[in-house]
Amino acid sequence: MSCGSLPGHGGSSGAVPRSVAWILLIFGTLYPAYYSYKAVKSKDIKEYVKWMMYWIIFALFTTAETFTDIFLCWFPFYYELKIAFVAWLLSPYTKGSSLLYRKFVHPTLSSKEKEIDDCLIQAKDRSYDALVHFGKRGLNVAATAAVMAASKVKLQLRAHINISAPTDTSSASTASSSPSVEGERWWG
Repeated sequence: MSCGSLPGHGGSSGAVPRSVAWILLIFGTLYPAYYSYKAVKSKDIKEYVKWMMYWIIFALFTTAETFTDIFLCWFPFYYELKIAFVAWLLSPYTKGSSLLYRKFVHPTLSSKEKEIDDCLIQAKDRSYDALVHFGKRGLNVAATAAVMAASKVKLQLRAHINISAPTDTSSASTASSSPSVEGERWWG
C-alpha cells in the first residue's frame, strides 16, 4: 500500500503529499531564495551567513527526505512534521538552521573536510576518465557505423548502375571498355 492511498494521507489522489510539496516549495525554497537574494544585494554579511547556513541544512533535509518519504510516509502526522521542521528552520525566534549548522554540521564537516575533498577529487577524476573512455568508444562506434553505411550505399549504387545499364550488348561492351564512363571510373 503506497502512502498516497493510506487513510489520512490523501486517499488515491495523494492530496496531502501534494499540498505538503507546495508548502515546502513556497516556504522552504522560494521564501528563503528571495531573502537570500536580498542578503546578497544588500551585502549584509550577517544575513548572507544566516541564509547560507539555512541552504546547507535545507540541502541535507532534502537529501534525507528522499529516503524518509519512502519509509516513514505511513507515520501519523509525518507530512505535518516536515512542515513544522521547515518552519522551525526558518523561524527567527528558534534559529533552527543556525543551531543545527553550528552544533552538528559545521563540526562534522570541519573534522571530515580533508576526506570529503579527497573523495570529491577522486570522483571528479574518475568521472572525467570514464567520460573520455566512453566518448572514445562512442566515436569508434559512430565511425564504424558511418563506414558500414558508406559501404552499403556504394554497393547499392553499383547495383543500381548495373541494373540501369543498356541491354544492347554492343553498346554495353563499348561503355564498359570506355574510360569516360563516370560511374565505372569513380566506383571502379
